[in-house]
Amino acid sequence: MAQGIKRLGVSIAALIALAVVCAAALSLLIDRGAMRQAVEQQLRAATGLDLAIDGDIEVAIFPRSYVTFKAVRLKSNDDGADSALSVQTLTANLRLLPLLLRRFEIADVVLIQPTIRVVRDADGGSNWTPFIKSLTRTMKPGLDDQVSFSEIRLQDGVLTYRDASARVFETIGDIDLSLAWPSISRTFAAAGQFDWRGERLDGSISVNDFIAALAGERSGLKLRLAGAPMKIAFDGAIGNKSTLVLEGTLSADSASLRNALRWAGQEPPGAGGFGRFAMKARANLVGPSIALTNVNIELDKNVAEGVMTYTIAGGHQGLQATLAAGTIDVTPYLSTIKLLTTGARDWNRQLFDLGSANPVDLDVRLSAAKVVFGSSALGRTALSANLRGGALALSVGEAQIYGGIVRGTLGVTRRDSVANIKTQFQFNDVDLEACATDLLGVRNLSGRGNLSISLEASGSSPFGLAQSLDGSALLTGHDGAITGFNVEQLLKRLERRPLSGGGNFRNGKTPFNSLNIAVRFSDGVATADDIRIEGPTARISLTGTASVPSREYDLKGVASLANAPGAPGFNLPFIVEGPWDDPLIFPDPESLIRRSPASAPLLDAVKDKKTRDAVRSVLERITGGTGSRKAEPDAAEPPAAPAATAPNAEPKAN
Repeated sequence: MAQGIKRLGVSIAALIALAVVCAAALSLLIDRGAMRQAVEQQLRAATGLDLAIDGDIEVAIFPRSYVTFKAVRLKSNDDGADSALSVQTLTANLRLLPLLLRRFEIADVVLIQPTIRVVRDADGGSNWTPFIKSLTRTMKPGLDDQVSFSEIRLQDGVLTYRDASARVFETIGDIDLSLAWPSISRTFAAAGQFDWRGERLDGSISVNDFIAALAGERSGLKLRLAGAPMKIAFDGAIGNKSTLVLEGTLSADSASLRNALRWAGQEPPGAGGFGRFAMKARANLVGPSIALTNVNIELDKNVAEGVMTYTIAGGHQGLQATLAAGTIDVTPYLSTIKLLTTGARDWNRQLFDLGSANPVDLDVRLSAAKVVFGSSALGRTALSANLRGGALALSVGEAQIYGGIVRGTLGVTRRDSVANIKTQFQFNDVDLEACATDLLGVRNLSGRGNLSISLEASGSSPFGLAQSLDGSALLTGHDGAITGFNVEQLLKRLERRPLSGGGNFRNGKTPFNSLNIAVRFSDGVATADDIRIEGPTARISLTGTASVPSREYDLKGVASLANAPGAPGFNLPFIVEGPWDDPLIFPDPESLIRRSPASAPLLDAVKDKKTRDAVRSVLERITGGTGSRKAEPDAAEPPAAPAATAPNAEPKAN
């Protein structure tokens, strides 16, 4: 047994030695010129392309058999133009067994540092059109002189694409691909890696019938593209008779749509949202337009379905979409829009970021069962958004909010660093407490009612918008209350004792049957021409102004008890001053003093400068005030009786 194995080993070694000797002898006997000519003919026969060799040619037979051409390019009728394909080094590796029989057959081809240039013209053709036609004629089945090989490899290649009409210029570098050339079957496939826009991508493509595809006939197509920005896959068919047509299933996903859009050359708005993204749809591409049906899209955990159309024409990009969703959370996209500062007392003065321009025009229609923004939510909502040339038009057909319905429009345009805003909205039968808190920061109003606003403003920050606010607002309410003071209790106490003090004036609430507020805005100042509050036991009317930039009231009003018919009424003038969310509300002191028979003469006395200091302390004791300082007692000053021992003193209110 051992002897047999030994003899077999000796035989194999002898055969190898014989092959080496034969190959070495063959390398001396073979005609290198014929070998080079045969390789050139096979390349031309396989591809139909005429190659111009501008550099040296190297022929090797042993230990490897190959022919290497330096500085190779595709021949073109226009010698002055850049070649569609140029290769630094083209190496054709030969099959060994046919070579021993003095037949030259290419096993594979390696293109080192190839440069592929694609220039598309306005008519839809390119500099590759004549070469594609030649390749199509060459690869027609049934040709007797057809020569094919199995593989073409591209190493360290560069592809440039230029479309002047569409203003597109792209460069793909460091290409490392392996092409399965259709030798036995009609299938073409390619797979490998390349650099595009600073990212390393893996790609693959498979064409079921390469010959039919070259002729523009319909053929199956599979495409995969994967990298850090995004993964894209297409499985369908391709045709190119009169224009490029793609039909099939398209899917895409990305860990960050914001990063993917930036990689694609689109700057997304704001700084929030546009995270996890996934989409699957039936795609139909015809020329520069792709229509997506049966769309299922997910973005930041928001899921919607519908149809979409994306178009590129003359450097102009447009996206149209009609989508339906269950719950949509838009909080991430609004998180960077801060109208108020952290303390919620002052308008944000940070400038808007209006520098980035988005060349994509949007026309989106969305219907959702629920739309969430922050702590608020819309019920069933139908809205449309149109973005064209940097101008946004938002239309809310109908949305359920604050227990009612809202309809309206919002328009935003920009000029340099200034944002121009126009809005018209109608809130019907809404919860006034939630509505006033969210929209105005006013937290002391409850009930139900209607709100109509028509406003416009211009500014480079939220504070700038507040300073330039113009327009009007009308609020009508019913069956509610104003918290922070009890008008009925106060009026009844002051009717009996005008100088009994404010007591719990800032506590309790004032119910109302009807509320009417009409306000005009001009340069950030709101003027109240008609504010009327009708309650079961009291009535209130107000006039004055409110500063939108400083968020402060400066109002004067009159409160009156709703006495029985014929009975004398009690009217109390009062003042509202201070911040919107915590205003100061106090009665007019002069009116109270005049209503008291004991102190009215003192009011006239204080008008005399000589007696002003003398009566200051008396007035403060009578009205229960706490001035910044008290006058020292004077011999001419009459002693004031304590409020608790005064005749007919009323009990202190709880």
